[in-house]
Parts: sequence; C-alpha cells; structure tokens
Amino acid sequence: MGDTLVQIRGGAHPRLPEWARKSATHYEALHRLKADLRQLNLHTVCESARCPNIHECFARGAATFMILGNLCTRGCGFCAVPKGSPARQDMRLDPAEPANVARMAAAMNLRYVVITSVNRDDLRDGGSAHFAETVRQVRCALPEARVEVLTPDFCGDLQAVARVLDACPHVFNHNIETVPRLYRRVRPQADYQQSLDVLDFARRYRPEIPTKSGLMVGLGEIEEEVHAVLRDLRSAGTAVATIGQYLRPTRRNLPVAAYIEPRQFDRYREYGLSIGFQMVFSGPLVRSSYMADQVNDEARRSAN
Repeated sequence: MGDTLVQIRGGAHPRLPEWARKSATHYEALHRLKADLRQLNLHTVCESARCPNIHECFARGAATFMILGNLCTRGCGFCAVPKGSPARQDMRLDPAEPANVARMAAAMNLRYVVITSVNRDDLRDGGSAHFAETVRQVRCALPEARVEVLTPDFCGDLQAVARVLDACPHVFNHNIETVPRLYRRVRPQADYQQSLDVLDFARRYRPEIPTKSGLMVGLGEIEEEVHAVLRDLRSAGTAVATIGQYLRPTRRNLPVAAYIEPRQFDRYREYGLSIGFQMVFSGPLVRSSYMADQVNDEARRSAN
C-alpha cells in the first residue's frame, strides 16, 4: 500500500495534498446562513466540527443540524466539537430546539434534512427523546422531505435507539469512525462492538429504514483493517458506507498519520460494492453527511 498514501514521518507537517484541499470562496452565503442559525440558537456540525466542505454546502443551501446543544460529553481525539462537563457548565436542553430546527429547515426549503447531535452521556436517555421530537417536528413542517439521522451510540441503550427510530426517519446513520485497533486513541469513550450492535439493532427493529455508517482513514489503519470494518458493517446489515480522509481540525486533535491518495479511495469503494453495499461514497473530502441527499438517491436506485 506504500504507493497509495503520503506518509507523515518524524513529526513533520507537510502541506495538504492538492486532492485534500477545498476552496473557501462562498463567504456571503456562509455568513448569511450562520446569522440565520444564530437567531434561532441553532448549531451545525459543519461549523462545530470545522468541516472542510462548509463553504460549498452552505452555498447550495445545505447544512447538518446538530442538536442537544453545542457541548459534547466525550473527548474523541479526532473531533473539534467543544467539550463540556455537566458538573461545570450549563448543559440544559433547549426545549425550543426541535421546533426551531423544523422552522429553519422549512425556511431553507430543504428536501433532505440531516440531523445529528453531540453525545449527552449526562442525560438518562442520552437525549433520545429530544432527538425523536426534532425528527417529528421536521417531518410535520416538511412532510415531503426525507430525514436522515446521524445518532450517537446512546451508551448502547437500544431503547434510546428505538425511540429515535419510532419517530420514523428515512435513514438511520451511526458512524463507526475508525478500525477497532485505534479506538482507544480515537474514540476512548466508545466501543467498536457497541456501535455495530446499534446498527444491527436499527436494521432489525426497523428493517424498512436503511442504515448507514462512516469511517475516517489516515489515522494509522492499514487497508485490510478497513476491509474488515466494511465486512463487519455489512454483517450488521448496513446498506451505505462513507469513507473520507481524516484532516486535523485543530492542534489539540490527533495528528494525521497519512494522506490517502484518491485511487485508494476508489479501491475501497470497489471493495465495499463487491461485498454488497448499496452505495459506498469514498473520497478524500467525503464526510458522513456530505451530499447525503445524492448518496441516498443513489442507494435507493441501487436497491431497486
């Protein structure tokens, strides 16, 4: 695999390869949408996680709503979302948030709405009731739109997963994020098998709702480990996979171990399709909810 990645050695910080760059040009659209979101006290993972695609997505009127506040109770090494402790900070849920997400989605005239959240391990239900209410409000405000949820693992509480599924999203997404060997460093408060169990339960509990999962590469994994994750996801019934290059969002986050070249992403996609995925969206700048509407359309065509 040596010819398919750019290794980073000796603590060096090379310039980003051309294939991992994204132009930042749509400032007017970015600031306009940010202002509208702040008026309703809403957050997006696009902003909080410092997504490289934010200019493109905001310019085309797309955003991934991030609910349950803007402070996460976990300290994943890859993520730039602000961290908070319930004992130290005011982390009360905003009761107006579900209705405000629906109001904003309607104002944006969205036909595909993606809702994700921070982890709220401080809450008895992990925030699942609030998550479900947000889905219901969006479906009521936009009955013709499709709704995708990207949920946390809810600490393995399958009743919480069922609560979200009972609100009838059109797609259930939960990210596996990385290979099991790297979990202690990348997702220290998560468990690989637990995430697989969440996806497997979702598929069995609501078989009419397709499941989706995503992972990052460039954190130190090898090709066979990625293949093994894809096989595990398929065994759990996952229909759609997304694979993207990990890019260090801040100096406080994990360093990039390698920049994976585009042809390797093509090979990952081909392997995923060969083992039965309906759709594998694989590329350096792919993120779990990037182009989610088009990914869903392609998966549905494949399923039919």
